[in-house]
Amino acid sequence: MAVTSNKPEVVATSRYSINETCALLGITRKTLAKYTIAGLIECGFRKATLQKFYTGLSILKFWQQAV
Repeated sequence: MAVTSNKPEVVATSRYSINETCALLGITRKTLAKYTIAGLIECGFRKATLQKFYTGLSILKFWQQAV
């Protein structure tokens, strides 16, 4: 699946959930998981819940490489 050609409007220091990241990039959760496993986009983990998150900066870096 192709990444959206529109630049995601994010704040570089903010954290975005998996669903928010998918919506910003125009991709599915499965595709995002593939890109994360392949090391194309970095994720972090919340300490309390171990939930994945993506920073605005990592989203922008990935988008620039993908487009």
